[in-house]
Amino acid sequence: MSNKTFTLPDALYDYLQAVSLREDPLLQRLREETANDAMSVMQIAPEQGQFMALLVRLMGARKALEIGTYTGYSALCVARVLPDDGTLVACDISEPWTAIGKRYWREAGVSDKIDLRLAPALETLDQLIQAGETGHFDFAFIDADKENYLAYYERALTLLRPGGLMAIDNTLWSGSVIDDSCQDTDTCAIRAFNEALHTDTRVDISLVPIADGLTLALVR
Repeated sequence: MSNKTFTLPDALYDYLQAVSLREDPLLQRLREETANDAMSVMQIAPEQGQFMALLVRLMGARKALEIGTYTGYSALCVARVLPDDGTLVACDISEPWTAIGKRYWREAGVSDKIDLRLAPALETLDQLIQAGETGHFDFAFIDADKENYLAYYERALTLLRPGGLMAIDNTLWSGSVIDDSCQDTDTCAIRAFNEALHTDTRVDISLVPIADGLTLALVR
């Protein structure tokens, strides 16, 4: 996986950031702290966070879902642009990682918007469905274990309203998806996911070559 737009040469990527990125000091500090973690490669790219925030603002989302929160950068990007009464349900299993995010959410004044659920995401999603939340969400972001991408997708599809938008991370997987010698579990899972989405007529899709590949799926 990549936490920058890997499809661009370094000089052009630097230019993209110089003329487009508006990452404020709080987000920058969170990203820099996360960079010290052994799994920092899981951090989304700053241009991707800005892009998702723009999409959420553009669609006027009030209720969002995140599957895979890590240290909270994407959650902060999304929660900031939700209205005052908006909610982001954030699913993760790591208390240490999300504890980092919580500090920054508090500093940004968005803690009240983020409903963090520390449990296996499939359990949380099933609970939301059982609680009558079907069709109540506007936006969903999937960035968790790749083996469960299709399962997360199906549940998120149930929870999203018609016209709701899903964003799925890592769908280019640093180019490994086209390397036949890569047959590891994660790569095969992403290939299977991409192929399944390509023929799913319940959504309109576009795989955007930003960061590590971000697939957008609009619910029909």
